[in-house]
This record gives sequence, C-alpha cells and structure tokens, in this order.
Amino acid sequence: MNSKKMIEEITALPVEERVMIIDSLLRSLNQPESEIDKKWIATAQQRLMEMRAGSVNTAIPGNQVFDRIWQRFQK
Repeated sequence: MNSKKMIEEITALPVEERVMIIDSLLRSLNQPESEIDKKWIATAQQRLMEMRAGSVNTAIPGNQVFDRIWQRFQK
C-alpha cells in the first residue's frame, strides 16, 4: 500500500482511531523518556478518565485555552 492510499484510508476512520494513530506515529518519532514526559502522560490520562467518568462538569475547548495562552504572551 502506498502512502497516499494509506492516508486516504486513515482519514476515513473515526476521530478517536485517527488520534490513536497520530499518537503512535508521534511516539515513534519522539519517544517520551524524561520524567516530565511521564508526568504529563499520567496527567493527560487522569484527565481523560475524569472526562469519561463525568466528574468534570464543564470542559474548556482547546481553542479557548490556546487563545488565553496567546493573550498572555501578547501583553
């Protein structure tokens, strides 16, 4: 299978499956080794579990988070 065909098939997958593929590819390029990376992974996994369990009342969309970060740096 060539790359173009593979990309076409991957883009047809549901979002969650595409995210898993992207994560796997990124890990293959830059494998997390440091303690900071391990802590970030643990934090992300914990937050995902909280979201799925419904213990988080309101999630903030990523674009709003990044907008706030950019606003802080532009001051």
